[in-house]
Amino acid sequence: MSDVIRRKIERAMAAQIEGAPGADRGWRLALARAARDAMGLDLEFTQMAIARMSLAELLELPPDRALLALLDGPEAGLGLIVLAAPVLSALIECQTVGRVSPQPAAVRKPTRTDAAMVAGVIDRALAELELVLAEEADLVWAGGFRYASFLEEARPLGLLLEEESYRVLQAEVSLAGGAKVGEVILALPANGRGQRPQARMDAELALAGPGFAEALAAQIRLTECQLDAVMARLTLPLRQVMEMAVGDVLPLPLAALETVALETLDGRRVSLCRLGQNRGMRAVRIVEAVQRGFNAQSPSVPMAHAAVPEMADESWRAAG
Repeated sequence: MSDVIRRKIERAMAAQIEGAPGADRGWRLALARAARDAMGLDLEFTQMAIARMSLAELLELPPDRALLALLDGPEAGLGLIVLAAPVLSALIECQTVGRVSPQPAAVRKPTRTDAAMVAGVIDRALAELELVLAEEADLVWAGGFRYASFLEEARPLGLLLEEESYRVLQAEVSLAGGAKVGEVILALPANGRGQRPQARMDAELALAGPGFAEALAAQIRLTECQLDAVMARLTLPLRQVMEMAVGDVLPLPLAALETVALETLDGRRVSLCRLGQNRGMRAVRIVEAVQRGFNAQSPSVPMAHAAVPEMADESWRAAG
């Protein structure tokens, strides 16, 4: 591999370094698009921070009267999304009265009805986040999560969430041109359990060098491939087939001996052959290549041994 190609691959992998810039940029785009497409609501990020936190630190973040929603992810991983009261109020108002009021959010605890009304927006944002991170390393920990359930209070979080490190995206968002401003918190397990981005896997394979490619090619060359030598095909009525018995004779055209075809298990023709012998065994000689990669004129092409029975005449005798 040339130094130029290696440098290009290394730059591509550097762009996928953990937490930069994928999750930060991706969540901004994903949440804004979800609010716009699902509700026609203008949502802008005014502040954004991403950090690693322990479970104890995470439990201290949710503001009073915020909506708490558990997220279900890959390999039974659980995450959390928190919508502060002003954000929740804006989403509900947009769906119920068609606009966001500049008045402060009502002082009340979120309900299951509230959660049901915003679950679609949450799922849409998380799905959009996956699309944005499709080729970035952050997809491993940020992809695959969806809305799971609503929590009436924060106390059960310490029992429901695993005692591990979390990646936490804290954002302040402005809705409907500043009519309401509030906090949105997305917390997901730091130990990525999701799918790795395809671009990263391709780059890693390329960096493995020619030694890996040669070893893989050697393994592939040792793979067995079954080919069937087909001399002729007959179309018979089902009644005749059901009445066949040992000793019955099925006439074959004489031309079948000269037009043997090698076919794969799925019936795809590989080459045309001629029936013959090799070292006392029935064999076929390739006379015309059908697929690219076969050199039909090359005298070095060996006779391919095939399971072809001895033929006394132009007929195929049914055997027991």
